[in-house]
Amino acid sequence: MRRKKVVSLIMTASLAFSMLTGCGNSADSSKPASTDSASEESSTDSTGSADGTGSADGEIKEFTAFFATPATTEINEDNEIQQIIAEKVGAKVKETWLTGQTDKEAIGTLIASGEYPDFIEGGSGTPQLIDAGALVPLDDYLDDYPNIKALFTEEEWDKLRQDDGKIYFIPQFSTIKGEEKACAHNDEAFWIQTRVLKWAGYPKVETLDEYFQLIEDYNAANPTMEDGTENIPYTILCEDWRYFCLENAPQFLDGYPNDGSVIVNPETLKVVDYNTTPTAKRYFQKLNEEYKKGVVDPESFTQTYDEYIAKLSTGRVLGMVDQWWDFAYSAGDSIKQQGLDSKGCAYVPLPITIDKGIKNQWHNSGGVLNVSSGLAVTTSCQDVEGALQFVNDLLDQDIHDLRFWGVEGVDYEVLDNGEFYRNKEQTTAAADAAYKSSHLCPYSYFPQYNGTSDDGINATKPENQPSMFYETLNDEVKATFDAYGAKTYVDMLGSSEAPGSWYPMWSYSNSLTTDTAGGTAWLKMGEVKHEYLPKVVMADDFEASWSEYMSVYSECKPEDFLAEMQGELDKRMEQAAKFNN
Repeated sequence: MRRKKVVSLIMTASLAFSMLTGCGNSADSSKPASTDSASEESSTDSTGSADGTGSADGEIKEFTAFFATPATTEINEDNEIQQIIAEKVGAKVKETWLTGQTDKEAIGTLIASGEYPDFIEGGSGTPQLIDAGALVPLDDYLDDYPNIKALFTEEEWDKLRQDDGKIYFIPQFSTIKGEEKACAHNDEAFWIQTRVLKWAGYPKVETLDEYFQLIEDYNAANPTMEDGTENIPYTILCEDWRYFCLENAPQFLDGYPNDGSVIVNPETLKVVDYNTTPTAKRYFQKLNEEYKKGVVDPESFTQTYDEYIAKLSTGRVLGMVDQWWDFAYSAGDSIKQQGLDSKGCAYVPLPITIDKGIKNQWHNSGGVLNVSSGLAVTTSCQDVEGALQFVNDLLDQDIHDLRFWGVEGVDYEVLDNGEFYRNKEQTTAAADAAYKSSHLCPYSYFPQYNGTSDDGINATKPENQPSMFYETLNDEVKATFDAYGAKTYVDMLGSSEAPGSWYPMWSYSNSLTTDTAGGTAWLKMGEVKHEYLPKVVMADDFEASWSEYMSVYSECKPEDFLAEMQGELDKRMEQAAKFNN
């Protein structure tokens, strides 16, 4: 699916350099944090946790990690909370992120070198790493690390076994502990700025046609921002794997959840190709009409991810389709920092479907187990036990609080009833890019919990703390929520129960390779969509362009892909029955 690029020499050099500081090295644990409050916190338990990774003399081990995805925020070398965590657990990690390559290209470079960082998240390159023998099987270790083992049920761990029967990675984002608390909609949606809704009197917007009509009407009446810069009514991110912002809306528009690569009919348990449905044609025809009207950003099909984020950060873009996590922690925080959210430039999701009367499933409750990739320990790591102990320690409640809440009295306060909250200043600081780099350390691609902390009171992450969430919103977002009877982003969409035991199917298609006919078809389908969907949207003659696209698409043999996906669906349902009986 991914366009091939020239392998970046800079990236190769960066990876090689980062791997020189492999696991087992020591760092200077006496370095104080730079703020008084942080220093006071870090002065305790400096020799590591009782069963932690630190050595007896208080030295701090250093591990390395590479994540095959671009960083939202990279932390500084002297990051304050990273140092506090290091002194508590006796270890730290130097994180390196994807730059200038696709994930498969970066993983291919590492495999060719035969040298790896201690930890790795390979993205779609994970099957390559397994085939290359680069990952340590975890089966014999898991029972020794209770926090890691508790992340998943036996059934879920079993789903992570590869063809050889072994487990090689730990999904990081799947686990909900205790009661689910969901205020932010972390997933995909049609987003719109609050100023657009306010101008229109907060109308009920349910269909694709209504969504674009609202954007058209607002932009016609308000073509510029206060400073005179022109609005961008609607933009689309199409770069590399993120072209889901263009191509996968038809499944949601028909009221299905994010199975990613296919629709699953829950009644028949049969897969359906969402690329060829009547709704898919209507959706792309609508984009074509809006492109001709000048509503769709003409740079949509050439802009990079960084250019897209920079564009959103200006506050000029009225609407788009995207996953919350893909823009909120970069562009969303930038909008807050500039005060543009108080001018109506913050985004809220709308429950858009193709026609009225369809129950949307943009938001589903429950965790999503990704069985195609996760955090792995590589065969280059000289201290596998220490590496896994570090992961285990990161899941201790006090360390998890440091990762996501920060330092008490600095990043959050505690009420008499034990409830955490952030005041306005702390909320603003947590959105500041420089503050995040120098102070906060979420270890964002290491395993983590959503849901409720061990105290039974607090959300594991600030963005999902119900009592705090609404109060820390700016007035424009509050007014929008009030108008729609909502208190959270999830309320704007409504929530559906988690789908069946097959869900989500993208966690299988992400692992497909050209070793199978279905995997080959999947690769070709992606290449064709990358090439033809922009042409379809920009075409003078939509019908002719759509017909050509469908003809070329059919030559990819999507039936081979669908057959493989159906086989996986059947397998998952059989596996679920085995554990549930």
